[in-house]
Parts: sequence; C-alpha cells; structure tokens
Amino acid sequence: MRMNRLQYILTLLLLIGQWAYAQDTLPIQPKPDRHSAPIYSSEEMTRLMEFIAVDNPMPEQFLQTTDNVLMDPTASLASFWTKLKRLDRPVRIVHIGDSHVRGHVFPYVMRRCLEDDFGAKAVEDLPVSYQTSGLAVETGRAGVVYHILGVNGATCASYSTPERLEKVASLHPDLVIVSFGTNEAHGRRYSASEHTEALKTMLSALKQACPDAAFLLTTPPGAYVRNGRRGPRVINPRTPLVVNNELKFARENGIAVWDLYDIVGGKSRACLNWNGANLFQRDKIHFTREGYILQGLLLHEAFIKAYNDYVAIRLE
Repeated sequence: MRMNRLQYILTLLLLIGQWAYAQDTLPIQPKPDRHSAPIYSSEEMTRLMEFIAVDNPMPEQFLQTTDNVLMDPTASLASFWTKLKRLDRPVRIVHIGDSHVRGHVFPYVMRRCLEDDFGAKAVEDLPVSYQTSGLAVETGRAGVVYHILGVNGATCASYSTPERLEKVASLHPDLVIVSFGTNEAHGRRYSASEHTEALKTMLSALKQACPDAAFLLTTPPGAYVRNGRRGPRVINPRTPLVVNNELKFARENGIAVWDLYDIVGGKSRACLNWNGANLFQRDKIHFTREGYILQGLLLHEAFIKAYNDYVAIRLE
C-alpha cells in the first residue's frame, strides 16, 4: 500500500512537471520558497512513509501523567524492530500475564491496532472474547501474529510452570510481553527479593527456550486493597514497591520496560485517575471494558513511537 501511495505521488509530480513545461518558462533562478517541504529522493520517500501514525489516547482529565514511551536504553528491541520492519514472514508476539491479560480486552486492542498498522493477513479474522482462546490462528502469510496467554490470579512465580513456559516457547515468539505485578502487590507480605528471584527464574527459562525472542516488561496499572477484612478500600501501598522493583530488574538486566503505572500518574495519581474516570470495576482491582481499551491504546502508542524511533535512526 505504501509503494502504491509513493507511485501515485511520483506520477502526480511528473504530470505537474509536464503541465508546467507547457506554460511560460520559469525563471532560471527562482526565489527560494521558505515554506516548501524538503525534496526527498524516491528511496528517502519510501523510508519516510514507513513511519506509522499514532494518536495520543491519554484522557485530558488524567493528572500528573508522564510521556508515554517504552524505556529501552540498551536497544534490546532492535532485532525485533528489524523483523517487524522487514515483515517478510509471520512476526509473532506472545503476551503473557495475569487477569488483566486474561480478560482479552487490553491485549486484544493492542493486537488489532498492530494488525491495522502492519497487516492482518498472517492470522484468521476470528472474534476474541473472554470465552474464547486468545491464541491467534495463523495463515502462514507475512504479518503480525499476536497471541494472548493470561491466567487469573497469576504472579510471575506461579506462571512459571514447565507446561506454561513450554506453551510460550511452542509459539516461536519474536517478542514476549510480560505483564505481572498486580497480584504480587496484593500479597501483604510482599518481598522484593523473592519477586526479583521469580522474575529472574521466569525470564531465564524463557530466554533459554526462546533464544531468538526479545522481551518487554510492563508494570501494573495500580489497584486498591481492603484496609482490614471489612474496612474501606484504600490505594494499594505496595504497588510502588513492585513497580520500582520491576524497573530496577529491567535496568539491571537490559530488558525493555513500559511503565504504565507512572505514565498514568504513579503513586500520587494513577489510582485516582483511573477511579475519577470510572474505569475501575467494583473491586477496584480490575477495570471496565473502557479501562482496558485505554490500556491497550496506551501500549500501542508507546510501541509505535518506539518503532518510529527505530525507523528514524535508519534515516540519519
């Protein structure tokens, strides 16, 4: 589609040139037009058209938000971006996590957005709901394949069974998105060292089983907990500890991370923003459909911005 668009532009320029030739002769040294865009070669035009347009979905009423970006200081996703840009075969993404992923809305929004961006010919167009599998059915054609594997109540420790890790490996992922943390923070005896060890065990096993895959961690969105058995719900004070531990783990192990928690307001505003926009369900742990759609759109925005940064580097 992009090449057809480029051919159309070049044909239009050619026709304009022929029309101008039949008119009065242009001045030999015309005055420079400071308002004109730069003229690119056909190769440069092709590369410029590889940028993907993406909107900012952050609600205006969300306060104290930060720039929605992926953090990848070691460029650990570079090999994945190369595969995605080339797109000469199925490029597979496997998204694993807890009930936020198992709900099939948050990751499914991301899946459909990427299919719109890069083409949906690699998978059959089958509906996905809570009652269906989140696994995509491949066609064998080139494009994005996005598999969803969430488990209700899971932590990275409980998810790390041989059967589940083997299932991830059997899908031959080029990228594994890892979304845990809500249930870790729900435990009143949260231990950062145990959490770190669980992350290390999971990621080490997945890297060994999926040697060609890149990895992206995502932090939890924030949640409330009961203040005592029958007390009122309060903002979970352990979520910032979990988030900081995941950020530290990603930094020390050279893994890309998307910090949803701090992007939507962090310790001071994340839960207040979700709650103020009526995006929590009654338990104030899970989200409404609209809340999960927003999370999917936010992940997509950060993902595409990172991809465009990769394309931009190639233009330099």
